[in-house]
Amino acid sequence: MHKVLIIGEHDGNALNPATAKCVTCATGIPDAEITIALLGLDTSAVAAQAATLRGVKSVLRVDRPENTHPLAAIFAPQVAALAADHTHVFGPSTSFGKDLMPRVAALFGVAQVSDLMAVETAYRFRRPIYAGNAIVTVEADPSHKLVATVRVASFQAAPGGGNAAIEPLTLSVSLPSHTRYVGAKSGSTDRPDLQTAARVVSGGRALGSADNFKLLFSLADKLGAAVGASRAAVDAGFAPNEMQVGQTGKIISPEMYIAVGISGAIQHLTGIKDARTIVAINKDGEAPIFEVADVGLVGDLFQIVPELERLLG
Repeated sequence: MHKVLIIGEHDGNALNPATAKCVTCATGIPDAEITIALLGLDTSAVAAQAATLRGVKSVLRVDRPENTHPLAAIFAPQVAALAADHTHVFGPSTSFGKDLMPRVAALFGVAQVSDLMAVETAYRFRRPIYAGNAIVTVEADPSHKLVATVRVASFQAAPGGGNAAIEPLTLSVSLPSHTRYVGAKSGSTDRPDLQTAARVVSGGRALGSADNFKLLFSLADKLGAAVGASRAAVDAGFAPNEMQVGQTGKIISPEMYIAVGISGAIQHLTGIKDARTIVAINKDGEAPIFEVADVGLVGDLFQIVPELERLLG
């Protein structure tokens, strides 16, 4: 039997869909017994959500004041304690997982396997390299604990219908004091989360200014979409870093991705290659983005975007 521990990502109220995608990955491991661990101040609500995921046997709750904010330095020793009798430890390849899982791997003295995109055996997986231009097969040593991040864009969320047992735990673990929570700052928005949104509208440097990004916000509101940006737009100061999509930003897999004024550099395409439908709007009919787009509109984005919004009502 392979005991798989998944570190659940949540905001205290809702379980991030990335966790359900990690479950799908774990179910591909032969004879897997899957447990989700939740760390927080009060994880009762998210534990109830995690328990309904099909394929999950148990949900572990570790509630303590130190876990109010998801600090990797604080979480890592607790995860290591929880994973002591597990063969695999998975986390999502989100900002949360990329921050936490390397620390967990270091505590176990093993190399982390990053961005699992397909399961071949319990210790052999496929993952992308070279900005997604090649897929490599990696095999881990079964005699060591396997710590990995799951490329959530490669998996569908596990369905509901499960009824896992929920178990509160108290860990006797010494926590470091060199890291403390000071504060978090992000743009306040009612739009969907960029990494899990079904629809995403993204803008590139062609928008020309941060003020012009308001065109995309307005269109996104009509579509119920999240808003992203290319690295060029972020580097130019038109959009904040958390909106960046691509190899050095967020890897996403929405049902629909609308690229506005984005040329289609390979680093950007890496972040959207799993999107179901790609719509490109660009005045350059030879832009690389049209090579991957399902629907292409050649023209002035400052005319096309307002017209699309008008047609949406």
